Amino acid sequence: MISRQKGGYRPGVGRRNYLIEGVSGTGKTSVCKELRRRGYHAINGDTELAYQGDPETGEPTDEAPSHWHHLWCVDKVRTLAADRSERFTFFCGGSRNFSTFLELFDGVFVLEVDSDTLNRRLDERPDDEFGSGQSERDLIVRLHRTGEDTPAGGIRIDATAPLAHVVDEIVRRAKSLEDHNADRA
Repeated sequence: MISRQKGGYRPGVGRRNYLIEGVSGTGKTSVCKELRRRGYHAINGDTELAYQGDPETGEPTDEAPSHWHHLWCVDKVRTLAADRSERFTFFCGGSRNFSTFLELFDGVFVLEVDSDTLNRRLDERPDDEFGSGQSERDLIVRLHRTGEDTPAGGIRIDATAPLAHVVDEIVRRAKSLEDHNADRA
């Protein structure tokens, strides 16, 4: 299980940050919307934190949009993670530079689906959304098969289940981690 490793965790504060990851088509955006609907603080990283940048330096690029250059603004992630006004903050989405801020999270949830569900969801994507083109789809299918593009050691969540159940499970696990960490304080 991935959790805070560099002293950022403060027992008893009651504030927790969670990353919700997974390859395109696993439901990160839908989970974000449902968490918000339920009143949780949820950040859509793909729309609120993302930019196209060099994955090595973090410098913005002017190149055509690329999966491999889809980064999150580390300063924004750090600022949001430091805000202790909410019990939980869920950061939903994927980024190629997650390793630069992974230590900020109390836990990482990785949404997983089977190949049939993934292909069905990709079939349903609008033409202007990532994964609708064949080369993008081929990449997503490969990343799904290899798992190379998601944090290792995260808590796996079966995202083939109905959305309400997926979110129930994430919230249940987040509360369980909170209770576990409070007991250790």
